[in-house]
Amino acid sequence: MSNYFSVHMCNIYGDHEMHEALHLFPGNRHSFCAFSIVFSMDNREILGGSNDGCLYVYDREINQRTLRIDAHDDDVNAVAFADGSSQILFSGGDDGLVKVWDRRTLSEEDPIPVGGLAGHSDGITYIDSKGDARYLISNSKDQSVKLWDMRKFSSERAQEATKRAVSKQMWDYRWQQMPRKRKRKHVPGDSSLMTYTGHSIMHTLVRCHFSPIFTTGQRYIYTGCASGAVVIYDVLTGAIVKRLDGHGACVRDVSWHPYENVIMSTSWDGSVGKWTYSGKLELDSDDEMQSVHGNKSDEDDDCPRVRRSKRLQGLRNLAGRRIIIG
Repeated sequence: MSNYFSVHMCNIYGDHEMHEALHLFPGNRHSFCAFSIVFSMDNREILGGSNDGCLYVYDREINQRTLRIDAHDDDVNAVAFADGSSQILFSGGDDGLVKVWDRRTLSEEDPIPVGGLAGHSDGITYIDSKGDARYLISNSKDQSVKLWDMRKFSSERAQEATKRAVSKQMWDYRWQQMPRKRKRKHVPGDSSLMTYTGHSIMHTLVRCHFSPIFTTGQRYIYTGCASGAVVIYDVLTGAIVKRLDGHGACVRDVSWHPYENVIMSTSWDGSVGKWTYSGKLELDSDDEMQSVHGNKSDEDDDCPRVRRSKRLQGLRNLAGRRIIIG
């Protein structure tokens, strides 16, 4: 970011160097930072979320900001386009809420979201859309990923419950260790479809993603982890099907190749890891189901046991190989 409150667009290849400032004009502020920016699928627009609680849309064809809306009560850490139409926007903030916006009915003077998704008990660190304008996932400082259906919004009461839960957090994930006796808080009215736990969020805004549609049918959710691991969950069962350990510090971001079984990870240990599978990844859905026992919190005693197929156990047994690139 610059003192002119801009995001900067630079090329990473080509015969000439490009470094262009895209001015967002946030208003009268002493400091400004965009914590999350993303291109639309047609590359025409850039969506950003910032520390002033606002969303920004910049049109690259006319070279100007076209939208600024007051979206959250705290920093906006995550933004995403719902699909290729660029009309539906997702945002997640330190207020613990995920919000859905429809640009066709949106006014800067009186911005009202289509709906809100409540259930996390701490701030949102990242959002990833499945690309179908229906499902999305969010990573949170409450140490969980949640799966949402935007057709199932949370009530106003649930959104207020989320804000209360966030306001009661007494630790700072950036430099403090998570309290050992910290229990997972259930937010009344939680409208998420699934909750995935087993990774840790500390130090930075750790990201999560849906796995590629071409090779996996988006069957998995994968995320970085403060322990230095890449954690892969099964979307349907919530089970951890693979944990890739090897980094010496927090893994902030991960990326699964869209057509190959290759995962890249970037870590605070100063390296980029390349993970490849040494076996074939089967995606059959007719395997015999078997019961497995996972770690349970005190609040999960009444929950049904997770079931995982033998195919997933085969994936767990595949050997991961990591190549240090940097």
